[in-house]
Amino acid sequence: MNLNANNQTDLYGLEDEFYEFVKLYNNKKLPNKILLSGQKSIGKCTLAYHLINFILSQNEEFSYNLDKLTINQENKSFKLIQNGSHPNFNLIDINSEKKKIDIDQIRNLINNLNKSSLNSKPRFILIDNIEYLNINSINALLKILEEPNENTYFILINNNKKITPTILSRCLNFKIALSNEKILTISNKLLNNNIYNLINKDLLNYYLTPGKIYNLVKFSEEKEINLNNINLNNFLSLLINKAYYKEDNKIKIIVYDLVESFLLKNISIIYSDLFSYFLKRINDTKNFNLDEESLFIEINTKLLNA
Repeated sequence: MNLNANNQTDLYGLEDEFYEFVKLYNNKKLPNKILLSGQKSIGKCTLAYHLINFILSQNEEFSYNLDKLTINQENKSFKLIQNGSHPNFNLIDINSEKKKIDIDQIRNLINNLNKSSLNSKPRFILIDNIEYLNINSINALLKILEEPNENTYFILINNNKKITPTILSRCLNFKIALSNEKILTISNKLLNNNIYNLINKDLLNYYLTPGKIYNLVKFSEEKEINLNNINLNNFLSLLINKAYYKEDNKIKIIVYDLVESFLLKNISIIYSDLFSYFLKRINDTKNFNLDEESLFIEINTKLLNA
């Protein structure tokens, strides 16, 4: 069930955005501090990786195919980024143990940037999930954002979450969105199937991005769950009762997203106090790493089976 942005060699649905970045780069006007904002799993990171490969693969064998918007898997830069050894690329993401982007990660980045480049190519720093920067890492990052090294580009990824204004003010913000038609088209291409053959329309209405649809389908196939014959309540109850959210963070994200969508879509029939209570419980659990099991059990009891 792996749909990782760094190994997506085809770019779907964000062609206009990509060509705009290419135009800016070719005209020597590409901002050196880019913020890509949009829903999680909509393709922001994939867009960033394609732009980075387009630039770094120039003058290399098997360079980026600008006509087909594809990365060649035999390209040197692609392979180096895949194994984390490209001298012109740094990735910063959530520390899995601390569930944050901590100060040590930014310090290591600063040390790498202070080293002389081995070539004349641009350097790229991709920071995913920037909403998980803690206060110390934010302060350290601001120092290098204010005065970036020459020929160095920062691409920051934000999943439509509130971020500190000091970072927002230093970046050019590009908002990434997809129409429902594009979401379905991309999902069909990723899954090589018609999505309506795999998920019933009622359940599909609760899903908003191609990456999440893909993860949902692959998970259901792995667990032999027929998504054509299950409604949202029963599906969520199954995920919670079987504690599938403990197995994989992608499943946990699915549970959270479906619960939040369920609350919003049923706001008219849920008591306002209960609605507000669960939204606060969900936000507190996410922000302060509280016990998720008790939250999901309570949701199952008081909402899904009420």
